[in-house]
Parts: sequence; C-alpha cells; structure tokens
Amino acid sequence: MQRSYFKSLSDRILSGLQGSEVLTMFAEAEESDFVRFNEAKVRQAGTVKQASLLVDLIDGLRHASARYTLSGSLDEDASAGLALLTELRATLPLLPEDPHLLYATDVQSTERVEENHLPDAGLMVDEILEASSGLDLVGILAAGPVMRGFANSLGQFNWFESSSFNLDWSLYHQADKAVKCGYADTRWDGAMLRRKMAEGSKQLAVMKRAARNIEPGKYRAYLAPAALNEIMGMLSWGGFGLKEQRTKRSPLLRAADGRSKLDGRFSLRENIAGGIAPGFGCSGFLRPDAVTLFEGGELVDSLVSPRSAKEYGVATNGASPSEMPDSLDLAGGKTPHSDLLSNIGTGIWINNLWYLNYSDRASCRITGMTRFATFWVEDGEIVAPLDVMRFDDTVYRMLGDGLVGLTEDRELIMDPSTYGGRSTSSSRLPGALVDDFVFTL
Repeated sequence: MQRSYFKSLSDRILSGLQGSEVLTMFAEAEESDFVRFNEAKVRQAGTVKQASLLVDLIDGLRHASARYTLSGSLDEDASAGLALLTELRATLPLLPEDPHLLYATDVQSTERVEENHLPDAGLMVDEILEASSGLDLVGILAAGPVMRGFANSLGQFNWFESSSFNLDWSLYHQADKAVKCGYADTRWDGAMLRRKMAEGSKQLAVMKRAARNIEPGKYRAYLAPAALNEIMGMLSWGGFGLKEQRTKRSPLLRAADGRSKLDGRFSLRENIAGGIAPGFGCSGFLRPDAVTLFEGGELVDSLVSPRSAKEYGVATNGASPSEMPDSLDLAGGKTPHSDLLSNIGTGIWINNLWYLNYSDRASCRITGMTRFATFWVEDGEIVAPLDVMRFDDTVYRMLGDGLVGLTEDRELIMDPSTYGGRSTSSSRLPGALVDDFVFTL
C-alpha cells in the first residue's frame, strides 16, 4: 500500500459520513519476502502483500468498529468501506454509551518514511547459504517494508513506513540439541551475519560434548540479550500499563507503590523514535519519542492508553489498548563482552529462556526453563552444555540486589511474530550478569 492510495481511499470513505458522525481509520499493510530454511537449504520462498483497514464510527459516546481486508482496487475498497459504514451506522443505536471513549480531536498530521536500505532478498539468501555452509541451519527470513496509516474526519492524516529484516534461525546438532540465533535490523550487513554464524557454530561445537548436570541452587549466571528479552516480555504483560497498576494487578505494583526498586543502573525507556513502530495509534493520538519507564532503578512513568486516560483522568501518551511497550530500550552498562567469561568465573551462560510464567505475580516472581545452548562455565571457560533446568526468581532480585552488571554492547531484537502480519515490536537490550540466580530443578 502506498501513502497516496490510503489518502484516496480514506477521502472516499469519509464522504459517506452523515450529521454529527466522526470516523477514524487505521491501516496496516506490508510487502514481505519470506524464506524458510532447513538443512541450510531453501525449502520455501514467497512474497506476501496485504493490507487491512480498521474503521471506527463514532456518534456521541457510542461507537462501533470493524476491520476488512483491502484488495488493492480503489473502487472495490472504497465501495466495501462505504457499505461497512452503513452497517456500523445501523449498529450504533443498539449499543450502550462508552464512558471511556477517547479519540484525538486536535489535528496532528505526521509522516515518517524510513529509507529502504535492504538489498534484494535473493542477495540476503545467498549470503545466508554461504555463511551456513556445512551447518544444519533451520530458520526463517522475513524482510520488507511495513506500513501504517491513520486518518479521521477531523482532518488528521498520519503515515508511517519502515523497512527491516528478521532472520530467526537455529543451528541443529541432534535430538534436542541446538543453538538458537537471531539477526535483525534495518540495514543488512553480511559481515555481521558471518560473525553471528561463526559465534553460533563455535557454541554448536560445545553442544556436541557430554551434557553436565548440576544440582539446584544459586549460581552466577549470564543472561544473553535474547534470554533477558524473555524476562522483559513477561514484564510487558501488565507491568508497564497504567490500568494494571491502578487495579493493583501489575507484577510491578511494589515498584509502582515505591516499596521496591531495581538496581540503580537499570534505566528503561519506551523508545518509539529508535524502534520500528509507528508514532501514532489507532485512536489518532501521537506517541512521544520516548517514555521513561525506569530511571535509576525506580519506576517513574507508565504507558497510558486513551481509554485508561479517560477512566483515570490523566493524559494519554498514545499507548496501545493493551498498554504493552512496542520499543523497549534498556541502557547498557560497563561490562565489555570480552570480559564476560572471566566475570562469570564459575557459573552458567544462558542464551535463551522459554515457557516463562509468574509463580508469584504480586512479588514479580518469574519461573521458566533454559532453552537451547546453556553452558557450564569453570574458571572463565565454557566447558560443557547443561541439561534443561528450571529457574524461579524475582525480578527485584535478578535486576536489583543480584545484578552484577550490564554489558556495553546491546542487541536489537525484533519480534518474529507474523500471525496476521509482521510485528513492529522490538527491544534493544544488553546482556545481564546476575549473582545467585536461583535454579529449582
């Protein structure tokens, strides 16, 4: 979908409004190349071009919304939109008033189009196959532009377009032994790909050694960015939203109430300007370039959706209805990557975690499993892979009293979800060195 197409389509649908009606429209579109790999060979390749439009018809405090798929034919899409408008109009009198309805009335039009720096997908595939020669690589490449648009009957028009790629892969050994890797960005760098592939290959060689079993207990552990991302993902489910904090369901309630805090080096932002998500939402409110969530270990702000803003009488910062972050940005620390093994000494290197859940939500206690390449470290050297283990620890301890340090280097991790469309969520995270990380079995 092009900007001009969405502008023409929205203008034609807006012409069907009557009386005091207000209409908002939110478009989502992508043009993505997808390539699946197995045994370092291309098994499936294709291109997806799709677009949909969410329309919300408002009259007073009543509103009705629906989404439909766009065909790419302006006449067909406009006719379908006008027909949907008629259906929504007939529905409105049957609906109760919505006391928490809030939509943008100040007209703030914006346009952000990031230049596409991606090479042809064929070139990326060639470099992937060359870098993985002799390895059993399994994974998927998704690449191309993602578009978002907003328009309303008050005259506001917003457009966003960003091109990125996400290569999510594993290097497989046998049975359940594999090394999971990832490379995502808005610019393709063959040298970076080869470096990541070489690091994965080196870890794969360790996976071929006999696995080590260790007793449950407390160990110094290094959480690689991908592992830390799983913990931040758990916190994102209700941790940073105003609604969950006001209803006392937030896992970070103790921090919100000032009863607990994290390490003073922990500073976290929702950094929309530095991510791949649009700077506006489906209600038309603009999102600030950044919202500081933690500063110096203390929770200082929340993500506030328009509905929460109306309900609690505060200003919205344009957060999504779920009030989940789309572009987490955790400040790096002072630990060089080259010093990690010596700083671990004897302990555990954790590349990935999975199956996370809260074992005690009120205390922000999280449990989960190690995944893929987790290694036992002795005297600053990786000596053996570890069998799968379960951890159970509070975020206040892991990233509070137990935090030894954060790495200087950070990694951009894009959400690989493609259900219904490619995600625009991402995180930029360092690795974390943690003392007395608790393994229960």
